[in-house]
Amino acid sequence: MKASNWFLLIIAAVLTLATLVVFPLDQGILANKAVVLGLDLQGGLYIVYEADLSGVDPGERSNVMDGVAGVISNRINPLGVTEPLIERHGDNQVAVQLPGTNITEAQKERLGRIALLEFREQITDAEGNTIWIPATGTINGEEKVLTSSYFKGNTYVGYNESGNAYYLNFEWNDEGAQLSEQITGRLIGKQLGIFEGDDPLLGDEGQHIAPVVNSVITTSGQITGLRPQDALQLSSQLNAGRLPVPLTIIYEETVSPTLGSDFVRLAVLAGLIGLAMVFFFMSVYYRIPGIVASIALVYYSILTLAIFKLFGVTLTLAAIGGFVVSVGMAVDANVLIFERMKEELLTKRTLRASLEAGFSRAWAAIWDSNLTTVIACIILYWVGNSIAGGEQVKGFALTLAIGVVASMFTAIIVTRSLLRLTVGTGIGRHPGLFSPIGGKNV
Repeated sequence: MKASNWFLLIIAAVLTLATLVVFPLDQGILANKAVVLGLDLQGGLYIVYEADLSGVDPGERSNVMDGVAGVISNRINPLGVTEPLIERHGDNQVAVQLPGTNITEAQKERLGRIALLEFREQITDAEGNTIWIPATGTINGEEKVLTSSYFKGNTYVGYNESGNAYYLNFEWNDEGAQLSEQITGRLIGKQLGIFEGDDPLLGDEGQHIAPVVNSVITTSGQITGLRPQDALQLSSQLNAGRLPVPLTIIYEETVSPTLGSDFVRLAVLAGLIGLAMVFFFMSVYYRIPGIVASIALVYYSILTLAIFKLFGVTLTLAAIGGFVVSVGMAVDANVLIFERMKEELLTKRTLRASLEAGFSRAWAAIWDSNLTTVIACIILYWVGNSIAGGEQVKGFALTLAIGVVASMFTAIIVTRSLLRLTVGTGIGRHPGLFSPIGGKNV
């Protein structure tokens, strides 16, 4: 079998596989993957947290930030968010994407909260006011505050037989058991208040949870009076871990699902109109090569979408912009090749010789322009990964780079193979059909 026939078989096989990956868009026959839409297309929330690392040793900061990202990921799971994206930005930032969902202000703040429950006891100050102060005990001569940092990571929610009263079960580690024994031993008959940060932990009716100590508590205990959803969220938050550093929200963007669906419709419409105009121009001006290039552009579009789906590339408006620009790059490569073919035809060379010379002599210019574009994409991606809110920049750079590489394949391999096939038919007897409008002496 001739090498050209092998190329055609490979091109057909790749097109078949790519089509099965792309269609239907919401699943795909192969790979069973849907197109991943960004927040601006399907709605959702984008938050960037900044960590205060002033108290962390420089050599440990990277590990601490990895831990922060892990804890936030665990805390998002109970919110029911599908396919959240958590990424580190720079040295002290974590970006969180929550597509297709809305969460409350309290939930946003809770994601980045240090999440320590602190136990406090009541005293009367010099002015006769009752105030809450941290409940402390002594271990090896050192005074320590009793907090949930001494909880083991196995808290769970229970309820009574009637199912109308929920409680949070917890278990102390060794140090926590010693502190709890000292503190509850002196507070029998008195209240032990529970605080989350500086705020009192509230129950199902808005009351401060401050149970009366009835006996000495050593290894385990219960927090009662919580609403079911609060008990479940608090349990998952405590089990997920405690952030080693405080976080602050420095960037936030919210897009409604309705606005996102409008963006999708308009983006698809704009893309179809743009492709139709490109097809019309290429077919009318460049004739047979233009028609072949238009077919190759369809091939390119399907191949690129298949790559996006296989590698989970998130499509935002900026990412779609990068894809559209790469279509222009693919057309640009064809224009260089076809203009070079025209020059070769004007020197009275045969159609087949002009075709081969056009591709080989245009290759250097195509390679240089595409390589510089890919280098620019790498720089853009690095910049986007270093700034808050840089997802749009990264999306544009990634889709443009993928598109440029795919366009080189379609321009050099697909278009060339299809033109070779066309030249070998009866159409090849009319060289004028392979020259742009206005070509002379062809």
